[in-house]
Amino acid sequence: MANLSTTAFLFSGQGSQYVGMGRSLFEGNMHARQIFERADEVLGFALSEICFNGPEELLKQTRYTQPALFVHEASILAALGEYACAAVAGHSLGEYTALYAAGVIDFEDALRLVALRGELMFQAGIQRPGSMAAVIGLEDDVVESICTQWSEGIVVAANYNSPGQVVISGDRNAVVALIPKFKEAGARMVTELPVSGAFHSPLMQEARDELAKAIGKVRMLMPRCPVYMNVTGMATTEPEQMRHLLIEQLTSPVRWTTTLLSMYADGIRRFVEIGPKSVLQGLARRTLGNEIQVMGIDTLDDLQRYQTVQEKS
Repeated sequence: MANLSTTAFLFSGQGSQYVGMGRSLFEGNMHARQIFERADEVLGFALSEICFNGPEELLKQTRYTQPALFVHEASILAALGEYACAAVAGHSLGEYTALYAAGVIDFEDALRLVALRGELMFQAGIQRPGSMAAVIGLEDDVVESICTQWSEGIVVAANYNSPGQVVISGDRNAVVALIPKFKEAGARMVTELPVSGAFHSPLMQEARDELAKAIGKVRMLMPRCPVYMNVTGMATTEPEQMRHLLIEQLTSPVRWTTTLLSMYADGIRRFVEIGPKSVLQGLARRTLGNEIQVMGIDTLDDLQRYQTVQEKS
């Protein structure tokens, strides 16, 4: 077996979704199928149909994207059966799956929180239009300085994804106005993202307040392994600290670079992304270089390949 004492599971966040996600798992694994069927029952609508068949415009709506990602990731965990790892972390929405994987929150509570989070964030984007943009090729402090100096609307650094890749978030007019400023400062690329709101910014304050009420009522247990939280980028095993940081997350930046560096400093050398596509695998490689092993599980084929590697190592 692989050395699980150096293995971390990473859970994908919003932006990785695609029409057809989860279908092969649903069709090829009984345990994964049961997760999708249970999710449809809990939510009261056919989320599985949206995952498998779209349309894309519907899947891209935050209110559907977030539960879709969570259920897809939970179905992979179910298909794995008995699993173990040294640590978990999830990018933004993926943090909820990380807490579920660690045994902190049960499936139905996590699904209901994620569905509520998606709906609140969707409505927040309607009430106060916001946007996000990826800034490539500038130091973090340069991005922060440009955001701080801008006075015509709110704009903040929202995701520290890897060295030289920061996502900004805020009022749409402010985000658009700052794009040429970052290019003038030497950014290699600045791209506005196809999102429905200013996530991880002060524009999410009302959504955070509502979500906090629900998070406050959810039972949280001691985790099976440390959970590295977005707000700090550090590990914790304290349920009440996890509750507090989960609430803070909606209006705070995702410190993913810090998360990966902290994991590496704590001995993690093998990173397994669980969820659609391979965004987090790329961020791990860019942040930590060739000193690590990176894998991903998205489809049934990926799952079987991972299990084969596990058996051989």
